[in-house]
Amino acid sequence: MEYYQIAVDGPSGSGKSTLAKGVAAKLGILYLDTGAMYRACGLKAMKSGIDTKDQVAVEQMMQDIKIDITHENGEQHVWLDGEDVSKEIRMPGVSVAASDVSAMPFVREAMVSLQRKISEGKNVILDGRDIGSKVFPNAKYKFFLVADAKERAKRRLAELKEKGATDVTFEEVLHDIEYRDQQDATRAASPLVKVEDAIEIDTTSISIEGTLEALLSYIHE
Repeated sequence: MEYYQIAVDGPSGSGKSTLAKGVAAKLGILYLDTGAMYRACGLKAMKSGIDTKDQVAVEQMMQDIKIDITHENGEQHVWLDGEDVSKEIRMPGVSVAASDVSAMPFVREAMVSLQRKISEGKNVILDGRDIGSKVFPNAKYKFFLVADAKERAKRRLAELKEKGATDVTFEEVLHDIEYRDQQDATRAASPLVKVEDAIEIDTTSISIEGTLEALLSYIHE
């Protein structure tokens, strides 16, 4: 049996995770949120009191990091050194730390290797920033989502409030998103790029349902 991968790339808050979860549920395949893995690395640095731009310290930290991904009732859980950090990694500040450490080639190599290992022998949809360009360049389907920065901040804020983070401001979330956009587009290791064979979908003014239908229509073709 031949297994396939669906790659969904795009900037922070463009709707990748929600969309990928929806596709996985519709098609009955595995969903892997790769951004959560980089967030776990950023969180580990924060918890260890490490400067997230200090390559030597981060490289040392990566020697004994343990990241596991489990799926319970269709939800992905991220485990960092034996602790479920699925909620913690979504807090503001962690996304900036994740952006810093994910710019380091050795962090990306470790996470890409883990992503491939988890995906082995499965039909899988992955969302991130370098899925179509680096993790699975031969993925059967590739999509690239874009959306206006303010719209993305609005969505991320709503998501955080839904998870109980009531003290976060729109300005903080927008700042995080703009910071990540800049970092993701300019880093040397696997920058965020739209590969030639990816289908671009602008989600700014389309509902999640509309985006899901559009994406599935390409897959069903």
